[in-house]
Amino acid sequence: MKPFLLITTRDDDVAALGERELFLRLGAIADGDLHHIRAEQAPLPELDLAGYSGVFLAGSPYTSTDPVEQKPEAQLRVEREISHLLDQVIADDVPFLGACWGIGTLGRHQGATIDRRHGEQTSATRIRLTDAGVSDPLFGRLPTEFDAFVGHKEAISELPAHAVLLASSDACPVQAFRVGENQYATQFHPELDTTAMLARVALYRHSGYFPADEVDAVAARVAAADVTSSHLVLSLFAERYAR
Repeated sequence: MKPFLLITTRDDDVAALGERELFLRLGAIADGDLHHIRAEQAPLPELDLAGYSGVFLAGSPYTSTDPVEQKPEAQLRVEREISHLLDQVIADDVPFLGACWGIGTLGRHQGATIDRRHGEQTSATRIRLTDAGVSDPLFGRLPTEFDAFVGHKEAISELPAHAVLLASSDACPVQAFRVGENQYATQFHPELDTTAMLARVALYRHSGYFPADEVDAVAARVAAADVTSSHLVLSLFAERYAR
């Protein structure tokens, strides 16, 4: 089969390689069927997306709503390159799944409003499918309600009219959406299990996702959560689009 493409932006080697392993394991993807590019390290190469089954865009330490003058040059480069990649994804109808930073990136590309009104501290939260989500060929195979890990400073507060809202939560109105028939994005993290989320809690404890002095309480809540159903987003996406 054609491989899937995974694009990550974490400059921590352990986190970046661990992210790849999570996409492999939770997506039920064979090792040779996932091409991993770390976009923070170098400019994206020329990519023939016809050679891939689909594209994954993972979460990121980047925050798109930071003032431009505060963004490092590597982030500005990555943002430009991913925007150009999404031009091709949309034009060629390439299957796409973005998670966390990926939802904001696809959302911004499609004209969504992204701001800091609906940020969520690191935790597990209850995700609820919309009627459109229940009818969606991918999300409709999930439970109508399930728990998933979140942790983000910004979120989509308004989708463009052509986007389809698939899932929401109490604190965040846009937890998942689709554009076209095959481009998806989630605010929650379908690619994180408990062990990985605990590692993120430790790695980013001083990054503003939660009060640093509450790290033990955050870790305890994460450890007690069952987010198994959220992982189905990855495996069902891979199953549907493998070719």
